Amino acid sequence: MYQLNTALKSNGADDCGQRALAELMASNGVTHIISTTSDFPEYDAATEALIPVVKPDWVTASIAKGRLANPRSYSPDPRLFFSGLVLCCADIPEGDKDAIMGGVLATGGLYSSSVTKQVTHIVALTMDHEKCQIVLKKDLKCKVVLPHWFDDCLRIGKRLDEDPYMLPDPEILRKKPHDPIVETKKLDMEGATSARPTEPPRVDTRELDIFKGKKIMLNSDLKIGSHLTGTLEDLISRGGGSTTGSVHKADILICQYRESAEYRTASRAGKEVGNLTWLYYLLTHNIWTNPMRRLLHYPISQYGLPGFNQFRISLSNYNGEARVYLENLAIAAGGAFTKTMKEDNTHLITAHQHSEKCDAAREWNINMVNHLWLEDSYAKWQIQAVSNPRYTHFPPRTNLSGIVGQTQIDKHAVERHFFPQGSIEETDSTEMGPLNARRLEQLDQQHSGLPGSSLLPTSSVNNMPYRTHSENDTPRASRMHKADAALRTPAASRLVINGKEAETPSTTSSRGAKDRAAAKLHDQAADIALYEKERKRVGGVIFGGRRKTSEDAVSNGSKKRSSPKDEDAVTDEDTRDPKRAKKSKPPPAMRMLLTGYSGWNNNKKEAEDKASPSDTTARFLLY
Repeated sequence: MYQLNTALKSNGADDCGQRALAELMASNGVTHIISTTSDFPEYDAATEALIPVVKPDWVTASIAKGRLANPRSYSPDPRLFFSGLVLCCADIPEGDKDAIMGGVLATGGLYSSSVTKQVTHIVALTMDHEKCQIVLKKDLKCKVVLPHWFDDCLRIGKRLDEDPYMLPDPEILRKKPHDPIVETKKLDMEGATSARPTEPPRVDTRELDIFKGKKIMLNSDLKIGSHLTGTLEDLISRGGGSTTGSVHKADILICQYRESAEYRTASRAGKEVGNLTWLYYLLTHNIWTNPMRRLLHYPISQYGLPGFNQFRISLSNYNGEARVYLENLAIAAGGAFTKTMKEDNTHLITAHQHSEKCDAAREWNINMVNHLWLEDSYAKWQIQAVSNPRYTHFPPRTNLSGIVGQTQIDKHAVERHFFPQGSIEETDSTEMGPLNARRLEQLDQQHSGLPGSSLLPTSSVNNMPYRTHSENDTPRASRMHKADAALRTPAASRLVINGKEAETPSTTSSRGAKDRAAAKLHDQAADIALYEKERKRVGGVIFGGRRKTSEDAVSNGSKKRSSPKDEDAVTDEDTRDPKRAKKSKPPPAMRMLLTGYSGWNNNKKEAEDKASPSDTTARFLLY
């Protein structure tokens, strides 16, 4: 630490001293935060304020370059799992080299075209390349790995152990597929394997300062006795903190379930919320850790993940703390865990594909996934698809139990499902049933984009089936007092333009607009039917050129046979099929003018000609 401070001051940096980090960020007095981990209280506030959080290596790299290095490549964020990695490619095809380079840069790593002391990994197919020979000759602390390692890391989304991929004798090419896989990495899961602790915290005689200046509230849903409560209050006082019975005065809330009113109040206020296991972890290690850093340090749901109760889950190839952790996580999610696997099991979670349970799962057509499916489903509070390649990929010669417990709670998903801003009014109730996620999403889609409307309107909240009350509950008064009515934010008013017919429709509801549109369409049905009839006439619609001559000119969508009286009133033109073209008479062959004609006098031919005048080919004008 002394060398780091000396290097910073000698290169023009200012030391912020021992002042509180939150105070410095509020006053814009800090530009960079140097930390080996992202697990400190102000990390979320720093990222929201766009203040870079970097590892100590960033200082050395910036001094060596003579300018500030890219902070993304030195971030302690666990999601950038290649942070701190410097890559160099050897005998790799150009296409594969570009793909690997892009993946490493996107996940926090760096790329170097030449072999330097900063290079940590060289990707090669053999050790014959000159870059690999430089590593051997100069005895550089650099790992030469096959490109398969990068491919498996990017598919899983975690940084895997390099040993099975390291040249000159990689295990993935030397061992047979069915050879036993040895677990090489030891997990740090102590105090994070269960959502409810089974034994009291082990606190030695050293001085505690983890709760310095903090007020902690122990919620009633912990269901702990008075003796244990007194013990915890004494330990909190030893750590420099104090306890309170009000969630509004508390800085930290310790509760068991996410459905309590205290949980929603503290979460909306941005306070730290954890369970009893998290409190024991802080007292035991005297080191701060974010309660969302580990899945079972955060309060669980009393009703489980919706739809997860239909799953029967079994484990394979996980041992020790990893197995206990996954068992408790499956139960906390609402699923049923079975030590032995039968045909009625729905999922098998395994670290690799070589075991008797894996063979039985293939035979019984049971979904076989890795533990990331369970962790992501719980963290995002949504059941993930088992068809996702990330959950069905099992790298060769790699035991995935080495990366158990690296998934964090998705803060935005928890907020969306359990304490959405403005969705539920604060009440004095101490219990609330499970949030109906599907109903919440429907209401969110219905009211999204409407000005002045909240995520869940009061009327919709009152009708939602997730509030539960016991018979002994005190009857609640009205949601709003008269004194508070004047302080309420007014609803968006309708914009009315005086002297004009134009008026902006109300945006408070869409159902009324639909009803008015349907009524207007029903009133115009007769005009629409008349328009469709006129369209079928030869020559199209002549606007204003034709008029309805009878009540039967418009039919309401049904074809009825007219009575004989109606047939007499309808002309030949109206009874003809409107789709069929009208037959026109041939033009007359000649025109004649007859005067004083006496040829038909007392002649039968006159009567015959008058009987069929339409067949004559001449037109006569008689005077």
